[in-house]
Amino acid sequence: MSRPTVADAPGVMRTEGWADYALLDSGDGRKLERYGSYTVVRPEPQCLWAPQKPHLWAKADAVFDPAAATDDEDAGRWRFQGRHEEAWPLAWRDVRFLGRFTAFRHLAFFPEQAANWAFLDEAVRRAGQDGSQPKVLNLFGYTGVATLAMAAAGAQVTHVDASKKAVAMARENAELSKLAERPIRWIVEDARRYVQREVRRGSKYDGIILDPPKYGRGPDGQVWRLFEDLPELARLCGELLSENASFLILNAYAERISGAALSGLLAEVLQDRGGRIDWGELALVEDGAERQIGMSFYARWSQGGAP
Repeated sequence: MSRPTVADAPGVMRTEGWADYALLDSGDGRKLERYGSYTVVRPEPQCLWAPQKPHLWAKADAVFDPAAATDDEDAGRWRFQGRHEEAWPLAWRDVRFLGRFTAFRHLAFFPEQAANWAFLDEAVRRAGQDGSQPKVLNLFGYTGVATLAMAAAGAQVTHVDASKKAVAMARENAELSKLAERPIRWIVEDARRYVQREVRRGSKYDGIILDPPKYGRGPDGQVWRLFEDLPELARLCGELLSENASFLILNAYAERISGAALSGLLAEVLQDRGGRIDWGELALVEDGAERQIGMSFYARWSQGGAP
């Protein structure tokens, strides 16, 4: 088969607000968001402009303070105005999940990924039009919103994360979504080790999501470094794709990486697969404004029935 066609220009996968999420305003290095009934303020250095709705900011229920950060650059603490819940229900389409005020400035999921969830929902439904259940692997699956979006669309999903706590939250979200009886395998393991074993077994998947952190540790102390370890893991993922596979999504939040770099890696890994590679960034669109914030970079290979 021929080499994949690589898009000659980057694309922007935009996430606009939905019932349980909105980017209300941004500026002065911060963003103001709504998560269900809570409004929160989080740091965002890319917001170099001035806020357009300054009257809303003082009413925020929670503000993340990075001044209390430890050695982890994303760590800090939340400061609350009034009482708050430790966890509260949110939804995206058929998926229900819990928002949580984590110590790492996010709320136990990443709203900009909704653009990917929509792609995955459609890709799985198309692949399953013949009555089959596409077999999908979600690596670094965290609290499982992408896993549940695919399960709701009809996929068999293997969800892998090195954090026992994250997988427990993902399973809780599955219960909340009434998807706990769907064919989902929950694996607490180092993603690289799991993929190596799957390659040796000759396992195959019809789609793969690869969303690695910049740095991390496996359950047995394995060290993950994005730039050093991603090429090998991507190559192994290429070996796991079935003959009729329809997608492989690679997402990264590292500041020193780009969608172009990720697309180059996928083009090398999938050089004999044909199909198309799109690349660019995921962005949050501000409610009622034209402004948008680029949040992460992606490259996406698609084939056959993928949208």
